[in-house]
Formats: sequence, structure tokens, C-alpha cells
Amino acid sequence: MNDPLFRLPPLNGLRAFEVAARHLNFRAAAEELGVTQAAVAQQVRGLEKELNLALFERLPRRLALTEAGRGYAESIRRAFELISDATATLRPEPLRLTISVTPTFASKWLIPRLPDFLAAHPDLDMRILASERVANFHSDDVDIAVRLARPPFPASLEADLLFEQELVPVCSPALMPATGPLDPADLARFVLLHDTHNQWPEFIATIAGARPVATSKGVRFNQTSHAIEAALAGQGIALASAVFVNEDIAAGRLVPAFTETMRAQSDFYVVSLRKPRQAQSVAKVRAWLLQHAEQSTRA
Repeated sequence: MNDPLFRLPPLNGLRAFEVAARHLNFRAAAEELGVTQAAVAQQVRGLEKELNLALFERLPRRLALTEAGRGYAESIRRAFELISDATATLRPEPLRLTISVTPTFASKWLIPRLPDFLAAHPDLDMRILASERVANFHSDDVDIAVRLARPPFPASLEADLLFEQELVPVCSPALMPATGPLDPADLARFVLLHDTHNQWPEFIATIAGARPVATSKGVRFNQTSHAIEAALAGQGIALASAVFVNEDIAAGRLVPAFTETMRAQSDFYVVSLRKPRQAQSVAKVRAWLLQHAEQSTRA
């Protein structure tokens, strides 16, 4: 046959030679290729036999390329790069997208739903930036964010309401008396679990009206998720967004401590630039967030 492809040396030998030429060491080449040092040496010897010339000088403690080996290594490396580039064109890198959320939103809502998103959008490689700090779309390389906020928003941003924030006081069923939900006068008997939003004073004023209410010592956490975990452990009463505790309530792990809830002043919005860098990817994530927010609200 005259097809030059049928006159190619063994590809395993070419690969072993290219790696060994970069390292000038059969042991290091074997580590990169995941084979034994003897296998690399044998493949290179087989290639030299096929070509009928020496590609390496075997010195006492190292390898050195022969003049023919140097030129051949450069050509083989370029050939492998062409194959790599051609393969990458057929199988492109996933689109990378960074979403900024609070740690509590990440752990209590987003992460449990990620498998569904990844299954629906295998082309997207999502990076989750979980921080209480408000991220900057430009300097932090953020594409989309979920944040507690209130309108109006800057003209450069597109914002959609994700959840209205309804605050629910919750505790372990083990703390709940048999008589059912508590009365404001009962607060003095319980530890209040605070987070950085410090919304307990407003909630107490709302449910107690003008009546003075004595409260016990509280515990303060820098993240709402920690306060919720403490409530699950029976350490007191947490005041948290319903969207973060609804599943625990449905499963019986938490119960509402009072019949009253409180509408917060800020709500959860999904926010992005009006002209995002990856418009199609941002649109997919935005649509997915809004769809699942609607489903979890109905549930």
C-alpha cells in the first residue's frame, strides 16, 4: 500500500519518545505515562530499530538527544499538538460560568439541586463563589449572583425576584412543648440563635406588640446556616428564611416555634449584567434558578 499512514512507526513508541525527549529521563517519562521505566525504554528501542538510527545517547546518569533525535522530537511534538488541537475542536472545553451566592444559599438551597442542573446542562462548568461579601461582576469575574436586595437596581443590571423572604422561627421538635407553638412570654426559657442579619429584635417587637418581653441569653453566628444547624441540634430557636428551612420542617427535623412569621424588608433576587459576557450561559442559569425557585415555593 502506498498510503503514508501505513508507514507510520508505532504510536506508542512515538509517544514514549516524545515524553522521554522532554524529560531526558526514562523514569520521569514512565511516571507521566503511567507505565514502567522498562516499558518506556523498550518502546524507545523499538522506535530506534524501526527508524534504524539512535535517537538518544545513553550516558551514565542521563539521556541526551542525538542530532537526529532533537529534530525528530520537535517534529513529533508539533504533530501531537496538531492532534490535540484537532481533538479539542471536536470536543470543546465546557463553558465556564461563575455564580456568586451567600454561603447559606449555597449549602441550604443551591448545592442540593446542583445534580439536576449539571444533568440538564452538561456543557456548563459552574464555579460557585460563596461569600457574604457582595461580589463585583467585573473585578471578581462573576457572571450571575443571588443576593438579598431591594429595588430599584442600577440600570446596568437585570434583576428578577427569586424568593420573597418570609422569616420563620424554628426549633427542634424536642424543644417544643406538648401544648404546641410558643407564646412570646415563653421566650425567656429558650436560647435565641442569631445570625449577622440580627432580625430577632424586630420579630419579637412584631409578635409582642407593645408588651415587654423578657428574652434569655442568645448565641450569635456569622452565617444563617450555622444558626439553622444549631436549631437542628436542639440548641435553641433560629430565625431563618422559610426557603432555607421548609424541607427540614416538611421532614419533621424542625418545627415552627411560633404561629407568627415575619415578612423581611429584603428579598432574594437573581442578578446579572444586562449585557453579560456569556449571554446564553447566563440565560440558561437564570431560567433554571427561576424555575426551581417556583417549584420550591409551591412545595
